[in-house]
Amino acid sequence: MKPAFILGATASGKHEASALVAERLGAEIVSVDSMKVYRGMDIGTAKAGRHHLVDICDAGDAYNAGRFVRDARAAHEGIEARGKRALFVGGTSLYYKAYVYGMFDGPSADPALRQELVAIGAPALHDELTRVDPTAAKRIHPNDLKRLVRAVEVFRKTGTPISARQTQFERPRLDASVVWVSRDKADLDARIERRVRRMMREGLIDEVRRLMAAPWSREGRGAVGYREGIDHLEGRCPLAEVEPRIARDTRQFARKQMMWFRSFDEARAVAVGAGDGPERIAQKILEVL
Repeated sequence: MKPAFILGATASGKHEASALVAERLGAEIVSVDSMKVYRGMDIGTAKAGRHHLVDICDAGDAYNAGRFVRDARAAHEGIEARGKRALFVGGTSLYYKAYVYGMFDGPSADPALRQELVAIGAPALHDELTRVDPTAAKRIHPNDLKRLVRAVEVFRKTGTPISARQTQFERPRLDASVVWVSRDKADLDARIERRVRRMMREGLIDEVRRLMAAPWSREGRGAVGYREGIDHLEGRCPLAEVEPRIARDTRQFARKQMMWFRSFDEARAVAVGAGDGPERIAQKILEVL
């Protein structure tokens, strides 16, 4: 049975609608979210519903695309064995791409080298990448430190440009129906503002404080909403500035998500408006799926 994907930026309304879509399709939802995997990271990730790949590891654990692919494949196979359809829902484009297009077969991470590369900084890394792999340098934003570190790491360890090793990313390997929820900028910004305000009311800072009291992964600490909370609790950001900073960073993050979704030729945009509730959004998605 062909799986389906509902992608969307944070606060786009995809999760509320996906529960209705899953009900109509007789499907089970698999989360495609790099932060919802962590137990205890609840308010800042806006968890809703009991889905596959939610709360599957401790906040101190490292989680990555490779582990997601293994976990998602197991969930997918289990769903199909039960005679149901897998409905993947989320906004982590890297995880979507790894599962649908295939994983990049590169060298394992080198912690010492990565520490050295991080210290060099994004601008210098982008300059180096431009010299050794101009194709990758054009694809990676000059401020995207994480991807720059990986690209330079691959070249230094193998002598081969990462772009030459990513040919498996050129086309989907998995036959799936894919949509993404599209909102105009003003509408999405307003939804983000309301979501951040609600997160603060629900106790986001207290959640961050609890997480900081135990081992917490670098991935979790760096997530939007959590890193700003950490800055406040460590004295680098007044409480009054936390909410506007989270809203600003979330807007920036959402822009990057939408750029990714537009780059997937197989993904069809489902335009929704401010007046569309979950029922209407689900209906629009179902018409495309």
